[in-house]
Amino acid sequence: MKKILTTPWTALVTLAVIVFFSLQQPTFLESIKLRYFDTLITSQPEKELNIATVNIDEAALDAYGQWPFSRDVYGDIIKDLYDRNAGLVVFNVLMPEKDRLGKDKELAGVMDEYPVVLPNYGSDITKNAPRNPGAVMIGDPTNKVVEYDGIVASIEELESRAYGTGIVTTFPEVDGVTRRLPMVIKSGDTLYPSMGLEVLRILAGDPSFQIKFSDIGIDKLRVPQFGIVSTDPVGRVWIDIQQRPRQYSLMKLPADFKEGIVIVGTSANGLGNPVPTALGSMWPQELQAAMIGTLAQGINIQRPDWASGAELLTLVLMSILLLFLTRWVYVGLGVGIVALAAIVPATMWAYATYLYLFDATLLLGGLTLILLHAYGVKFVSEFLQKQQIKKQFGTYLSPDLVAKLQKQPDLLRLGGSKQPLTIMFTDVRGFTAISEHYGDDVEGLTSIMNRYMTAMTRSILEHNGTLDKYIGDAQMAFWNAPIENEGHADDAITTALEMLDELDKFNQEVAEEGVPAFGMGVGINTGVVVVGNMGSKQRFDYTCLGDSVNLASRLEGQSKSYGVQLIIGESTVRSSHREYGFIELDRIAVKGKTKPETIYTIGETDWDLHKIFLEKYYAGDWDGALDLAIKLQNSKLSEYYRLMSVRLAEGCPADWSGHYIATSK
Repeated sequence: MKKILTTPWTALVTLAVIVFFSLQQPTFLESIKLRYFDTLITSQPEKELNIATVNIDEAALDAYGQWPFSRDVYGDIIKDLYDRNAGLVVFNVLMPEKDRLGKDKELAGVMDEYPVVLPNYGSDITKNAPRNPGAVMIGDPTNKVVEYDGIVASIEELESRAYGTGIVTTFPEVDGVTRRLPMVIKSGDTLYPSMGLEVLRILAGDPSFQIKFSDIGIDKLRVPQFGIVSTDPVGRVWIDIQQRPRQYSLMKLPADFKEGIVIVGTSANGLGNPVPTALGSMWPQELQAAMIGTLAQGINIQRPDWASGAELLTLVLMSILLLFLTRWVYVGLGVGIVALAAIVPATMWAYATYLYLFDATLLLGGLTLILLHAYGVKFVSEFLQKQQIKKQFGTYLSPDLVAKLQKQPDLLRLGGSKQPLTIMFTDVRGFTAISEHYGDDVEGLTSIMNRYMTAMTRSILEHNGTLDKYIGDAQMAFWNAPIENEGHADDAITTALEMLDELDKFNQEVAEEGVPAFGMGVGINTGVVVVGNMGSKQRFDYTCLGDSVNLASRLEGQSKSYGVQLIIGESTVRSSHREYGFIELDRIAVKGKTKPETIYTIGETDWDLHKIFLEKYYAGDWDGALDLAIKLQNSKLSEYYRLMSVRLAEGCPADWSGHYIATSK
């Protein structure tokens, strides 16, 4: 089971989950896909249309007064637009009630003279009689197009004189953004064209549009003189939102519209509701202009019926290929990165060349998850293998090592192996006073030092430590070799604490003899070092070498500078599994090193104040830190805070980077 769970092929489970959710088409995935389609469409250059929008804005209200304007004013606006060489006026203002000022007749007269297209709205009620478009249908449209219970049209006097009428009701996607518009809607037994389709019919000079239904929806939609309009099964067409009309205020019109289409609509505050689009909010007349431009120029943006299946198949095949290639770590990773990098450019090329909308987010997200799963499992598998190898490697120095070496001396070799050790250095403090006490009594000094070393060594041996050597009045010991010891960091720390307790007892004994008290500094660090039999062919010792050994020695040397007996490196603290009450002292780059080390001791203090003290100290607020250090000098770490107060009183260095650089060993 362990072997099965640690194979990259378990990523097939992730693949199955991705495919399942993709087939369910949850709203959040659909929204992400649609947003990506927005990116594809808006990535293309803007295209200026021979279509203008005329906005009834705040300036128009200031000029004409209360909205809605009297309908003779609408007539004057329409005449003015045609005087300025408009080709066709779409007057996007619904007029379902008679004019309060009785000016409908004047507008009707203008509409008898000039071609005007009016809007209709899909609604839950019917108001007025909408103009019958006379669509030619083949097949049954029931439940195959967007349906409304009713249509709201302008009053009969105006509706009957309209050159054409089109539905302007929007049809937002699941995220509320309008990207597609239905070309037809059904109300009762009649199909009504959208504003875009109606304008296309008028431009083509056809009396009606033709539509054919199949079992799944719309099969074909066409304007005879123009050709087939490609839609999805429910009659929707993607809007090329990059089709941009020229926009004018009603009060700042151009002299010549160059026979272009002119769409009049409202944009003053409170008169109309902007429509959410891929480019943000747009006024309805802008959206209608983009739709008319899309249809008139034959821009056929498509999401092919086979696109979803092709995307899923590509995801499955690419995933299987990548899982196969993970047996060669860097080959699989390289191919995966290249595949991910190619997805977006490929979909952009498909859109720019064929106007096909392909979803890159499914492939990007799916392949990324597959790669993370596969390489995550490989990482865990290799990690477990390395841990097993490490454990097996450590067993070569078993408790029977001494007996085996006695029987086979030729097994002794120079050199060593790398493995993590916890190293301890100790040194006597106050040795000068002790030496002066004994004066010329060399035997007495030797005797007291032997007693001291015996007391300190006892704890090392009792807690699985290896006494490496005595260096004058100092000791070096390490844990986790030659016998493997998973708790080597804890054993070293426990040993140090017991040694300090033994030192107190030892000092009580020697005080009765009139001998000055012994002080001691202890430094502990954990790291990977070389350990083994090292030396010459004539003489060698079982010892360890490495940067972590040097750091342990430097930490012991800094114990005096911080007024504590014990300093522990951060790697040892991380390796510890017991609660000792570690107290962070500083971040220090010891002499000879540039990388800072966080150092700790064990004791008691006011934890809240100490934390604030360190924050201010690291942040360079040495004045604030000094105030706290003075307050804390009554704690059990009084000497530490006193020494820090001396440092802080000198002021924060100009090049302070959050850690202290030691100048002495």
